[in-house]
Amino acid sequence: MAPTPADQRVHDDGRVELDPADVRSLEGSRFFNSELAPVAIEKRTWTTYNYFALWMGMAHNIPSYALAASLIALGMNWVQALITITIGNLVVLAPMLLNSHAGTKYGIPFPVFARAFYGLRGANLAALLRAFIACGWFGIQTWVGGEAIYVILGRLLGAWWRDSAVVAGQHWTLWLSFVVFWIGQMLIIWRGMEAVRRFENWTAPLVSVGFLIMLGYVLVKAGGLGPILSDGGKLGWGPDFWKVFAPALMAMIAFWSTLSLNMPDFTRFGGSQRKQVRGQILGLPTTMTFIAIVAILTTSGGKLLYGEELWDPSKLADKFSSPVVVVVALIALVLATISANLAANVVSPSYDFSNAFPKKITFAVGGGITGVIGILIQPWRLYSDPNIYIFAWLGFYGGLLGAVAGVLVAGYWVVNRTKLRLKDLYTPDGVYWFTGGWNWRALVATLVGALLAVGGAYGGPFPDAGLIPFLKPLYDYNWVIGLVGAFVVFAALSMPLSTTKEEISERGSSRPDPAAVDG
Repeated sequence: MAPTPADQRVHDDGRVELDPADVRSLEGSRFFNSELAPVAIEKRTWTTYNYFALWMGMAHNIPSYALAASLIALGMNWVQALITITIGNLVVLAPMLLNSHAGTKYGIPFPVFARAFYGLRGANLAALLRAFIACGWFGIQTWVGGEAIYVILGRLLGAWWRDSAVVAGQHWTLWLSFVVFWIGQMLIIWRGMEAVRRFENWTAPLVSVGFLIMLGYVLVKAGGLGPILSDGGKLGWGPDFWKVFAPALMAMIAFWSTLSLNMPDFTRFGGSQRKQVRGQILGLPTTMTFIAIVAILTTSGGKLLYGEELWDPSKLADKFSSPVVVVVALIALVLATISANLAANVVSPSYDFSNAFPKKITFAVGGGITGVIGILIQPWRLYSDPNIYIFAWLGFYGGLLGAVAGVLVAGYWVVNRTKLRLKDLYTPDGVYWFTGGWNWRALVATLVGALLAVGGAYGGPFPDAGLIPFLKPLYDYNWVIGLVGAFVVFAALSMPLSTTKEEISERGSSRPDPAAVDG
């Protein structure tokens, strides 16, 4: 058993922390700030319920609803859609729990965790890739929240609001609603993480109320569940379904592939491994299944009532004849969407941008950067069509993040055997400096995994024959291909070719250091 470094304390439950004096000694490092520092044991207080509630807040939002509803729009029946979503959630839960372990054990956020495999500088590649995707999601959530405000005010203010002049393809009042929603979120972000948490505490359950109101209204108007469940969909169970199933399943996985990377941002506060694991197992599958059932039934009922698959809940609610139902339901969705957006799409990029410039970017500044990029990415285009939303946006970035997840899982569980040198994650004098702060093995593995996963991208903005035609068949399984490809390449490149002290030191995280903490 390897001895524990003198600067690390290992507690009976396996969690590790640095001595306070060693934390203070890192304050001068350009790779350290208080928000990236390992969380002290006494501050790791999150319980099973906290993680369950976190998932309730993150999963119950308009894009989660739209994800499930879009499968109905693509021609699936309710059974096919529910099976696809359930399998996707169970698959993505595995790497999520594997990466969560390091957060709880060492009290570190995702970008610091990535330093162990990419290097202190190289981790910015993984962190910023995750951050920019979070910016895109922040923009999408903000756009759909703005849509909901537009519909609410349209019911209250009348035709002059809903039928206003069109500017750049949208009513100017819709643009105004989007801007107002964006500003409201920026004000909360600017007040810091504590303001975000307080807001989430009382808004998280509201989305369930909003969606259940919509479902209840549709059920009453459609004459109950019978007519809805009898709809067989357009695809059947033949080749047409299986052609759509694989890319749709990858999209379901990609939806939470971002969190499969940065869950250490939350599990670093975990009271124990058991608490965070139980909370996530209870949280993700149940909350996503609930929202999927509500979305599938509501969308299927809307199809019977209005003759079209309205997968955007704001547009479906706008069809309702009762203005009271519309306003109450959408107000709940607006508040809950802010809560989900802040939790899922602000915490991670704020840490990620801070990791790039620890001495200059705080949580609030990182959140501001997220908000600006979220507009520049033009989320209204990503969200405009279920084919673009699922096959282009979700599919492409899911493959990229799958490659990063493959490096992290291989590095932490296979190469390092869950052992990290905590202090070395913050200083260029440690084993994670590699070559100039970069680990070429992680870069090669990520590149190979990403190329295999998305090199054959087709459909939407991509050529029908695929970017690289012979890789096109792999694109339907992009996330799995990216994860497995990067996992295998990184593990192979990191296999020790020498057991000399010099080789171990050069390899850094590629082989457990003899002085590394034994967990």
